[in-house]
Amino acid sequence: MHQYTFNQECIKNGIVNKGIIYGMNGSGKSNIGLAIFDLIGHTTNKYDGRELFLRHYVYAGLPDKEVSFEYTFEFNGSSLIYSYSKKDYDTLIKESLSIDELECLSINRNHSNVAVINLPGAETLNKRIDNSALSIISYIRSNANLDKRKKINKIFYEWLDFLDGMLFFRTLKENIFIGHSSLPNDSIPLRIIKNKKVKDFEMFLNAVGIECVLTHDEKNIFWDIDGYHVPFYEIASSGTEALATFYYWFLFLSNNSVSFLFIDEFDAFFHHDLTYAIVAMLKKKENLQVLLTTHSTSIMTNDLLRPDCYFVIDKQHISSLPDLTFKELRQAHNLEKMYRGEAFRGDT
Repeated sequence: MHQYTFNQECIKNGIVNKGIIYGMNGSGKSNIGLAIFDLIGHTTNKYDGRELFLRHYVYAGLPDKEVSFEYTFEFNGSSLIYSYSKKDYDTLIKESLSIDELECLSINRNHSNVAVINLPGAETLNKRIDNSALSIISYIRSNANLDKRKKINKIFYEWLDFLDGMLFFRTLKENIFIGHSSLPNDSIPLRIIKNKKVKDFEMFLNAVGIECVLTHDEKNIFWDIDGYHVPFYEIASSGTEALATFYYWFLFLSNNSVSFLFIDEFDAFFHHDLTYAIVAMLKKKENLQVLLTTHSTSIMTNDLLRPDCYFVIDKQHISSLPDLTFKELRQAHNLEKMYRGEAFRGDT
């Protein structure tokens, strides 16, 4: 991390807590999110969004090559590293989990279906896992009740809680998501109605510039136009539909049940002021780690985040702005102007 004295709340314990990712079309912004959330399908019972993964999961040029992932997490100064490889989305080949450099769990099905399990209290578990679709993580989660007073176990369970709170979604017309919820999409209007948030949703829309009055029945939300009720989605613009999707998930953020949030193309249908307002809203969620992808350079500003919280994907590499220039970036710099002027090419 760089030593910036402004927007310090965007960094937590030396780790980016709020970040925005830029890149050309096809550069891999969406794939970053899918890669981060690949582990949800085999480590949790949350909705895995498998339809986003099943086709073209393995690089077409090397169809027989294993796909490998490695994640590093930090909990109260302790490091947890989880890595694995797959043959396809459902077939696990290798897994390894270490906490503070101590190997706690591992299996390599290329050699044996017998796992190494070094968690206090799991000594008597059957270590043979023949089902290649069953993660060693899910196996432990389902078959062991570990003593959380042991530091290793405490960190392991904190990690599981973090995974359960991870959420990926896109603010497009379809409510596409991964993680957090165990159920496929429920109706956006129905959730707002059940939570008695129709009036709050109306206030939210008015606050972001959509002047309206809403009403509802048991299952649907309507525009109230001089007493005439029109179903919400029949006349909502693309941007308003995207706002409804955002508000639907923002209800979960309000109860602090989300640990990590990735919104893909979060402002695809939003104008500048609305995009800025949404980032400002998310920035206030202190205990929520956020990554957003966008094409909108108008929010590449030190007024919102800091330079080391803006990232650019180019040629299969992702770098923060300070690492793409030899210039010392200061609070007064116009980051958008510099970006448009190609100041962040990595050689300036």
